[in-house]
Amino acid sequence: MTTSLRPHDLLWLSARDALEEVSEPWVAEIWHIGLPVVVRRDVDVSGRIPVGVRGLRRDQRAAGWVRPEQVNRVVSPEQLIAPQALLRSPFISQPPVQLALQLAQQNWPWPWGVTGSTAYALATGIPVIHATSDLDLLIRAPQPLAQADLQRWQQQISGGLCRADTQVETPYGGFALAEWLRDGRVMLKTNHGPCLMSDPWRREE
Repeated sequence: MTTSLRPHDLLWLSARDALEEVSEPWVAEIWHIGLPVVVRRDVDVSGRIPVGVRGLRRDQRAAGWVRPEQVNRVVSPEQLIAPQALLRSPFISQPPVQLALQLAQQNWPWPWGVTGSTAYALATGIPVIHATSDLDLLIRAPQPLAQADLQRWQQQISGGLCRADTQVETPYGGFALAEWLRDGRVMLKTNHGPCLMSDPWRREE
């Protein structure tokens, strides 16, 4: 189940002590196995999964590691955007979910999903979003995407319902769509750190 894990996937773990190398004291007080952790970017030679833990406050974020055999359940960003599920969400009145629903009711030439606080709220039912929350979006792009389609997407999410940011995932990392459309170059987030790229679909030596 864990071989195809990707950044932003939400994981539910099998034991409270499954989280390794987490130093922030609030994690032991707040986190339990009913709450997911999120896959982050990093590499461990022993094959552990890099994860992040979310606290009750915006500034409570912690990094840790999880062994694959401790993962009970995985939810990807794409699994959270089924229109019927969004309509049934207790957060349907919140602007980020409204915008996600608008996007989900259209056809796009790529797989996409929600991340960040909206994903966490939709996956857990915990009210971590509110009227002024941002919507974080993810587009899967194993191959280069058409500029016109990306411009249409960007125009759609800029309609004023809420602030929205899109990360585009390529085989080599993720980049901010708004930066790409504006500059034609991006800071690609990779497992080994950020890298300035003119073509985020091509590995640059």
